[in-house]
Parts: sequence; structure tokens; C-alpha cells
Amino acid sequence: MRIGIPKEIKVLEGRVALIPAAAGEMVRHGHEVFLEKSAGVLSGYDDAAYRAVGVQIVDNAKALYDTAQLVLKVKEPQPQEFDLLRRDHLLFSYLHLAAEPVLLQALQDIGLTAVAFETVQEADGSLPLLAPMSDIAGRIATQVGAHLLHRPQGGKGILLGGLPAVERGKVVVLGAGVAGGNAATVAAALGAQVVVFDRNRQKLEHMRALGPNVTALYAFDDAIKREVLGADLLIGAVLITGARAPHLVDAQTVRRMQAGSVIIDISVDQGGCIETTRPTNYADPTYVWEGVLHFGVTNMPGAVPRSSSQAISAALIPYVSQLADQGAEATAALRKGINVMGGKVIHPALQRELA
Repeated sequence: MRIGIPKEIKVLEGRVALIPAAAGEMVRHGHEVFLEKSAGVLSGYDDAAYRAVGVQIVDNAKALYDTAQLVLKVKEPQPQEFDLLRRDHLLFSYLHLAAEPVLLQALQDIGLTAVAFETVQEADGSLPLLAPMSDIAGRIATQVGAHLLHRPQGGKGILLGGLPAVERGKVVVLGAGVAGGNAATVAAALGAQVVVFDRNRQKLEHMRALGPNVTALYAFDDAIKREVLGADLLIGAVLITGARAPHLVDAQTVRRMQAGSVIIDISVDQGGCIETTRPTNYADPTYVWEGVLHFGVTNMPGAVPRSSSQAISAALIPYVSQLADQGAEATAALRKGINVMGGKVIHPALQRELA
């Protein structure tokens, strides 16, 4: 199969779907791999590194899309890429279509098959292609939040972990999955007072085991509201596979948070789990609503493209091999990843969103 890897064009997105070592593995398996010129540069991989493993470099996006059968991206196609896609393309990337109705309609109109990284699901319920980026997003959320709490960034001017004679900052995390768990882990290691919410007892046990500065609570509405009002940093990390994230914190509650508090909503890709969340990008990452600083970047792992590209490449290789060898319906996990095919919405969560 002809596998095409275009250069990502989302604002300040530096990731590449396959690093040279992974691309070379596909070449050794008998596939042709094409890379748009300079697509790996921001991740630290120049064209020469790809040529060395047998990847063919093409000059521009049109040439790449014209050549490819399987289009392998990181982020969802941007509007300027819609005309490059064809009905016979197999698109494999993050899509987050529940929060992207314009993109969803475009993919239906084109008639291609679109498999979303974030909905590829194994029999045990795990999301193997979402997990590595959730790892990174969770860690970034706490790192960025600690920085935004600095007064020059518009925060309330506190050191998140505190120190002798100084109170610890308070971090509230909604969701103890991969992203939320990583956010809580970093916050706990910094020394913050951490409160994590979830509805799964095993996840709560794992969070509590992080240390004596971590409280793990069942996600009752009144408990969330109580803890959020005292939060210095609120991190949203709620996921319902393929669907829009539910709002666990309403605007009225955000309005009552202290001025200079920070909200980072990792769930923004799926619409956000905090009512006042709206999408931003790394060129203009924050906004203030009722005195509370919000960070809603939709491609958080794009800030560390070398680490992110290495992580996603390692996760992708078995699934790209299956797609290239056998097509989108090769395995049960890939079938669950199909969002759109032949103009029809396939994923059950998306179907429910549209009902």
C-alpha cells in the first residue's frame, strides 16, 4: 500500500505520524511510504533520515495526497486540506468528530473511510492510540498550570507545591483516567494538595496511593462544586469514547472561583468538561473569563513534538501494519475506530450525538 504522511498544518503543531525508524519498518514490510518535504523537521527528523530508511520525499501536500492510498496524520484535517482528500482515501488520524461538525460533514461528503486514533479500542476497553498522548497531555496540563499561576502570566501568584511557612496550592482533577492520572501524579510530586474525582473505585485507589497529599473522591456533583470553589488549578480530563464530554462544572461555579485561578481542560478536543471552556491554540493559548484564566489548547502534546512523535509512532505501528495489509476492518479494534465510511456515520457514539 502507498502510505502518505503529510506535514501537519494545525497552528504550531510539530508532530509527525511516524518517525524514521517506524516508517522504515513499514518499508521493510513491503509498503511504499511517502513523506511531505520537511514533515518531520519540527520533531527533530530531517528528510535525510527518512530517505535513509527508504521513504520517498514529495515536494508538497497535493503531490502527497495524490500519491497516497492511506493518509496517516496526527491531527484532524484542516479546512484547507479538505479538497486534497478523495473518496478512495483511507484516513487514519485523531479526528474528535463529536466536537467538529464541519469536519464530520466534510468527511461524509467526500465519502472516504476515516478511522480515528482516539476510538480504536481493544477488547479490554483500552484506547491504545489515545493513551500515549493522554500521558503527555496530563503531564503538560500540570506543568502549564503551575506556570500560569505565576503572577506575570495572570495567575494568582502562588507556588503550586508551597514550601515551609507557605500553604500548598490546591489542584482539582476531574477524571482519574490516563490524562487525569498523569496530571494528578505530577501535581502530587510537586507537593500540591490534590483532589481527584472519578466514579471507578480502582482508579480512586490508585490515585490515593500517590501520597498523603492526594484525596480521591467519588464524582458527586456537590462534592465537585465544593472542591472546585477552593481550587487554584482545575484540570478537566473526562472522556466518553467518541462522544462529547459532559459538563461537570457549570459557568456559575467558575464565576465563583477566586480571581487568578487557572482552568486547563484536556477534554477540549471532545468539547470540554467545563462549561466555560472554548478551543484555543498555542499561538493564543489562554483567555480570561470572569477573572479565571483558561487554557484550552486542542493539541497540547504538540508542544513537545519530539517526545510525542516517538510515543505515537510506537503505538501506531501494529495498527498501521494491519490497515495497510488488510484494510480498515482488519480487526475488531480497528472496526471500532471507524467513524465515517462511504458517506455514513459509523461509530455508535457519533450516531447518538447526531440523533
